[in-house]
Amino acid sequence: MSVRIFMRKMSNNATLKLINNAEKAEKRLAELKSKLEEVKKFKVEEKIKQLNQENESLLSQVEKAKAELIRLETLNGKKQYLLPGKNVLLSEQANIKGNTVENVQKIEKREKEVKKSKEKPAQAVTSNELTVDVRKLDFRIGKIVEINKHPDADSLYVEKIDCGEQNPRTVVSGLVNHVPIDEMRERIVMVLCNLKPVKMRGVTSEAMVMCASSPEKVEVLIPPNGAAPGDLVSCEGYPREPEAQMNPKKKIFETCAPDLKTNHQGVACYKGSPLIIPGKGPITAPTLKDVQVK
Repeated sequence: MSVRIFMRKMSNNATLKLINNAEKAEKRLAELKSKLEEVKKFKVEEKIKQLNQENESLLSQVEKAKAELIRLETLNGKKQYLLPGKNVLLSEQANIKGNTVENVQKIEKREKEVKKSKEKPAQAVTSNELTVDVRKLDFRIGKIVEINKHPDADSLYVEKIDCGEQNPRTVVSGLVNHVPIDEMRERIVMVLCNLKPVKMRGVTSEAMVMCASSPEKVEVLIPPNGAAPGDLVSCEGYPREPEAQMNPKKKIFETCAPDLKTNHQGVACYKGSPLIIPGKGPITAPTLKDVQVK
């Protein structure tokens, strides 16, 4: 074998060996990269697990502190309220941890329980509201500060009545044929204030002036001496519970009306119990006795 051939053969062997070593190195490098990724993944998962454990521990401490705070506040008479936008009591929210599906379900279940518990007293309130009597009527004292005849109705007055509020109420009364306009000016009257406003011949009436009425005569009721705009009228035996505005469909006033009468002394009463301004006296009619108040 010539030296040239030998050298060529040695060169080829060296090249093959280098190629083989390079392939082994690449394979080894790939194996090392894979193991590195596994180690990194394991370390990350381990770190996440550690952080989750720390979070759980901190959350547990926070919830315990919150529960203890609620307990102490409750012992000191501080009322606990519902969380804004949630039907979960603040004191019970402290017992629910994390944001897992299971815990969300716990919150939703508790919300339903609270909703059901709130519906029961609501039914009791509804039952109480079914008791319709004079306590639902908002009688107050007012003073007529302006009065004119209705522009489109000869039998109606349009009054501005100061009921102790920011602005006088506009009231339409069918009293033209019963009380002269001069007797109505600056007069102190009893007004029913929680009727739903209604238009009467184009003018919105926001209340009603209360009168004693018989088939022959109508008299504006007289409040006691010292009565002032805004004074509340009560009925003995019927604590005031007026609605802000009566629902016409409930016919509260219509239900009470037959029992609103003056007695044999001319005192306005509901089922015989006087209508009074506490500390000042009863509401009376000038002369009419044993007649309807309306």
